[in-house]
Amino acid sequence: MVPLLLLRRAAARVPLLRPRSGSPGNAGLSRSEARARQGHGQEEEEGCYRLYPGHIPTSPLQKALLAAGSAVMALYDPYRHDMVAVLGETTGCLALPNLRDKMKHHPEGYRILQERPRIRLSTLDVSRLRGLPDGSLGREYIRFLEDNKVSPDTRMPPKFVDDEELAYVIQRYREVHDMMHTLLGMPTNMLGEVVVKWFEAVQTGLPMCVLGAAFGPIHLSARKLQVLATELVPWAIRSGRNASCILNVYYEQRWEQPVESLREEIGIFPPPAVHV
Repeated sequence: MVPLLLLRRAAARVPLLRPRSGSPGNAGLSRSEARARQGHGQEEEEGCYRLYPGHIPTSPLQKALLAAGSAVMALYDPYRHDMVAVLGETTGCLALPNLRDKMKHHPEGYRILQERPRIRLSTLDVSRLRGLPDGSLGREYIRFLEDNKVSPDTRMPPKFVDDEELAYVIQRYREVHDMMHTLLGMPTNMLGEVVVKWFEAVQTGLPMCVLGAAFGPIHLSARKLQVLATELVPWAIRSGRNASCILNVYYEQRWEQPVESLREEIGIFPPPAVHV
């Protein structure tokens, strides 16, 4: 929390993302800035333009400092989700536009970008999903949440992504993370998280995922390392390469679809028969 507090103070003092002086209306602004300025949550505060609610404008140096600090903290404690989130936002400058472009060039992904669905308890009909047949995406997703005592509401909103559309892309990635656990059949223990990170690293190219996949195993026992190296990582890499973009699936409209059917459609191979 200390790095975030310092960054908030620094960001408030440094005027970034100023509109060009003398530019009428939205002239000189990017499309995302213009859209935000027209009523999508942009507000002016001490010369800083905030592109969406909660946005903290930062300079490249500030981003580098945040990335370094959050990486150290995330490696020390992989369950510091706030530090993992900061790392993802401050290092995703190349991967996020690539993911956005993949969504724009896919019919289902394009609809998601336009409609901006959110996966939260307030948007889920938990009772209906719990009543779906065993093996369906909706039933298995709710089972995963309940068995592992997790909630989609714990996913932090973006703060340091300086583009409103890319901020939604990383928000969507975070909110479908538990869907990846469901499709891959992985629990939320350290071994399961590392396997999911290997899959996501291949799929998204996010440096945060690459670091988690590479350094997460240092927290594992020798026996689990052997299972990871011989069975799970090869499967996760093959599945990640073979699968279509995981952000191009409108999961909210697939609740009734069997998990096995959706795996086959996306291109995820069946999980190895090993205890995780």
